[in-house]
Amino acid sequence: NMFENLKAARWVRRVVVMAMPLFIGFSWLTLVIGPAYPRYEYAQLDFPLDLEGIPPATAVSLGLVPLTQAERLEVALVAVAYLESWQPAETAIVMLAEQQLLHTDVPLYNRRELNHMVDVKRITDTIRWLALATAVPVIGGLLFLFRRPQTRQAGYLALGQGGVVTVILLSGIAGLILFGWSFFFYQFHGLLFPSGTWTFAATDSLMRLYPERFFFDVGVVISVGAWLWGLLAAVAGHFLAWRAAITTGVTMRGTHVQEAVR
Repeated sequence: NMFENLKAARWVRRVVVMAMPLFIGFSWLTLVIGPAYPRYEYAQLDFPLDLEGIPPATAVSLGLVPLTQAERLEVALVAVAYLESWQPAETAIVMLAEQQLLHTDVPLYNRRELNHMVDVKRITDTIRWLALATAVPVIGGLLFLFRRPQTRQAGYLALGQGGVVTVILLSGIAGLILFGWSFFFYQFHGLLFPSGTWTFAATDSLMRLYPERFFFDVGVVISVGAWLWGLLAAVAGHFLAWRAAITTGVTMRGTHVQEAVR
């Protein structure tokens, strides 16, 4: 029976190690897709202003009035609520379709932008479900290993090794974002979205609300944040494994001494 438990523990440990990078990455990404990040980003003093880089004559001819950072945030938080909604994208999109440019009766988004946001929500919904799905083998596997003294060490090692794998993978992604942003940005969008559906004019609302700086910063937050969670798991797991090994060693030596005295 003990042999079977140890054999099962080895398999569970492997599953935890392989699933942990996905669990950490998807879970952290889901948390970042919330109101806290836009509030932080629009509060940055060097964040690009609305219509920055667009000739004033062009803005006037199109009837565009610059939005303040507070107004941009107000509009962006509706998009966050849309992405966080548990409704299907095709149903929830009405939240964005009903929005209008502030102080006008002009729709905020055109049809192409709305279609793109439907695609975006389908992806973020998938990520949220993947976060929940990968939580099952990681959390369930760790609980399975931690509940028995004879497999607890394997649980600590699974936590630590899963963290190490996460750190390695996220180091590569973070490096690509920091030093090859343009390549990463275009390859990422080209992979996830149909060709021609994710590029917009600088005067379109999506570009006004979310300039490229917004996506660069969120890429850094997601990759570095997940990297830090992986590092925390690696340090905690290996520390617990080290402490358990010392405790076990001391206990075993104490048992041998007692037997010798007898």
